[in-house]
Amino acid sequence: MLYEYNSKTPREDFYNITAQVRDAVAKSGVKDGVALVYCPHTTAGITINENADPDVVHDLLLGLRRAFPENPGFTHAEGNSTAHLKASAMGSGATVIIEGGRLVLGTWQGVYFCEFDPPRSRKFYVKIMEG
Repeated sequence: MLYEYNSKTPREDFYNITAQVRDAVAKSGVKDGVALVYCPHTTAGITINENADPDVVHDLLLGLRRAFPENPGFTHAEGNSTAHLKASAMGSGATVIIEGGRLVLGTWQGVYFCEFDPPRSRKFYVKIMEG
């Protein structure tokens, strides 16, 4: 079962999409399996990280900006090479186990859509597989 979700991303940020992933699991009726969360964009990504303290997202963004600063030597015509680098570092997907009809996430974990090239209209997919 494949579910598509759409969103607007007004700024570079990590957007908590855990509720949408849980929604897909609930709609699917799958009790045991996996949820694959996938981002089809080259300047955005998916990650799992802490969702309790908003300072973690702030620190992740700060770290990524320092790791991948703008560089006048970049030659990509759109001028968003930094966004491509950050997206590649984060990755385009994450897999979460489903057990008893629920996502198996750590106490402080959430699933995030990572936007690095705002503002955009974005989508992501959740594929639920039984097994």
